[in-house]
Amino acid sequence: MHALAVVLDRPEQLGLDRLALDAPGAGDAVVEVAWSGISTGTERLLWSGRMPDFPGMGYPLVPGYESVGRVVEAGAASGRRVGETVFVPGARCFGPVRGLFGGAASHLVVDGARLVPVAPRLGAEAVLLALAATAHHALGALDAGPSLIVGHGVLGRLLARLTRLAGGEPVVWEREAARIAGDHGYPVIDPDSDPQRRYARITDASGDAGLLDGLIARLAPGGEVVLAGFYEAPLSFAFPPAFLREARIRVAAQWRPEDLAAVAALAQSGRLALDGLITHRAPAGTAPEAYRTAFRDPACLKMILDWSARP
Repeated sequence: MHALAVVLDRPEQLGLDRLALDAPGAGDAVVEVAWSGISTGTERLLWSGRMPDFPGMGYPLVPGYESVGRVVEAGAASGRRVGETVFVPGARCFGPVRGLFGGAASHLVVDGARLVPVAPRLGAEAVLLALAATAHHALGALDAGPSLIVGHGVLGRLLARLTRLAGGEPVVWEREAARIAGDHGYPVIDPDSDPQRRYARITDASGDAGLLDGLIARLAPGGEVVLAGFYEAPLSFAFPPAFLREARIRVAAQWRPEDLAAVAALAQSGRLALDGLITHRAPAGTAPEAYRTAFRDPACLKMILDWSARP
């Protein structure tokens, strides 16, 4: 069995290639992918060659951890059934070609236990479940009062939506005018216009390693900075301001299965809205151009590849 896959041969050298898939076992399912998302965080770092040392790192590789498709084969011990619509959080099924994270392909062989059934009515928006799970993992238990979110990309918007669902009061910082405009149900402001200096929690979704001192300066005593981005540069901060506030700094690592299950349930019940986040779509056959647009166009919040018309 073969699949057409997005392959990064080396930094900024991306194309489509037909790869042999590993043979599925009794616990595996074969998924025919309908849509896959492009991450402007980790995948941008892989594409640019700036990804810090990371388990499984190396080229060539198949990127992608935001895929949605239909089960076309289900092993006897997979727990899945043919015809199910599922979210796929990446795969490692391409033999010698690394799957980091391995979801950007026409077909995938995946351990059935890793697949999350989703309602077909969610359509392409189901690719957003990975970022929603990331936001859910970063959120944790909310403190009383307003909380600050830095960055109004897709992750920042999902953080704000989940904060509101939990009864919180999100304030979002953003400097890009196009990402401020509109009625979002919560304030989105330029940081220079924000007078608040006593946030109990600040969650950074920007991935900017140079912001830490400025964020600590906005904390209330005993407040927490949550690092929810992925940082290519080392992070550092001045100790005295952090000492005076008894600041806490928490790294929000990769989401866990329970985070994914929680946001899938919220999305399928209609409580968590996923609309307005996918701004660009492209046929999978135009993947090189689509990746460049995703990484270079500030108007692009989320780009997805459509695998329905096989190149």
